[in-house]
Amino acid sequence: MIVPDYWAEARQQHRAAGKQITIRRWGWSSSSEDDARAMAEARAAEALQRLLGGEKLTRREPKAAYNGAFGVPIREEVLSRHGEEVVTRNSYGAHCLNTPRALFADVDFASTPRAGLRFAVFGLLALLAVVIGGFHLRSWGIAGGLLLLALLLTGPLAGGMDRLNLLRKGGHERIARQRLMDFLARHPAWNVRLYRTPGGFRLLATHQAFEASAPEVQQFFAAIGADPVYVRMCSNQQCFRARLTAKPWRIGISDHMRPRPGIWPVPPDRLGVRQQWVAAYERAAASHSACHFVESLGSGKVDPEISAVVALHDREARAHEFALAVA
Repeated sequence: MIVPDYWAEARQQHRAAGKQITIRRWGWSSSSEDDARAMAEARAAEALQRLLGGEKLTRREPKAAYNGAFGVPIREEVLSRHGEEVVTRNSYGAHCLNTPRALFADVDFASTPRAGLRFAVFGLLALLAVVIGGFHLRSWGIAGGLLLLALLLTGPLAGGMDRLNLLRKGGHERIARQRLMDFLARHPAWNVRLYRTPGGFRLLATHQAFEASAPEVQQFFAAIGADPVYVRMCSNQQCFRARLTAKPWRIGISDHMRPRPGIWPVPPDRLGVRQQWVAAYERAAASHSACHFVESLGSGKVDPEISAVVALHDREARAHEFALAVA
């Protein structure tokens, strides 16, 4: 995990046979902007030579923050550092804890039916439309109308079937909790703290430190049904992540963080716009928690190395301030 304080972009150009090639690359540093600039120049020069040598490369690296970033460090404003842990501001304005060692996992409760169920329902309705309209009534016009009706009914029917199935199993929360309990039964050494978020659960393993690429981490993610986007982010950045403050749209802030797209660094002439948005966000977020602690499950073990991360997370997320709304 690398979360630099300084970023710079450099450009290298080459002109031959009446055509100009321009390569842009980013550089980063935790020491100074000059070091970031030097790295950017070196990376741009190297990329230009590789391109001239026949290698296919992108001319300009995309300015991606965390979930889209691959091959470059986390590009977010650093708010504070706590040993190996770093608190940053993400692209929509919330504070996020980045840690290379404390295993966090998000489990989101699905709000829409699975794609497979929707396809199955539509397939059955489409088959009925063809059989009834095309073969029984011998009218492909009617069959076409029934196919259109099938398309309109697929969503509501699949949603209803999904809700009935969830009720039969006890609902999203019970299903997610049971997955965790089943995993802990197979791995008695594990201890996991359970938090409630607006959209599901947050889990934090405390019995030992982990690397994001460790096989047991991937097994844990698969067993509990972790959010696939989060799993990909962990793999890209080789770290774990937990949001510490509210999502803006949950606390009455409909405007995106300014300037768009909110990815760090921001041009100096636009920094004031960002600071104005941030000030309004911080005032609104002050009366909300990011999650609420529910319970600790498993062996009860807390590794001393992880204990400090637990304290940092719970304090910054206001996980024990149960009078506050979770957002």
